[in-house]
Amino acid sequence: MALEQQIQEDIKAAMKAKDAVAMAAVRAVKNEILLFKTAEGSSKDVDDSDILKMIQKLIKQRKETAQVYIDNNRPELAENELAEAAVMERYLPKQLSPEELEARIKEIVSEVGATTIKDMGKVMGVASKRLAGLADGRSISAAVKALLG
Repeated sequence: MALEQQIQEDIKAAMKAKDAVAMAAVRAVKNEILLFKTAEGSSKDVDDSDILKMIQKLIKQRKETAQVYIDNNRPELAENELAEAAVMERYLPKQLSPEELEARIKEIVSEVGATTIKDMGKVMGVASKRLAGLADGRSISAAVKALLG
């Protein structure tokens, strides 16, 4: 089943279960998909890799918002944001461990022929495409810096 169809089914399931957090989280993903489809200049259909990128973006937003709530002493609001992020994370493939990420980055570095930090752009271009959904951009960037720096 395609990811978009799975999201639609999960909306129905959350509605039947009266799970407000899951419903809000999955509807946010569905809304992002609809915005992508109807964006000006968007002539292609959405595929699973596009949806995974959207979900990662939404999770990042939720976690950043939760941190702002925590910093402003509003833990009850932060809890809701983190709960929605947890629901969204179910759609992502298993994330790479730091060791697995480092091994994959080493492969890419040798493939590209990068030797110095100046080659970081080349490595990041390949790594971000190949590791999309498996690791977030910040951890990919940190691993590349550590290996090249």
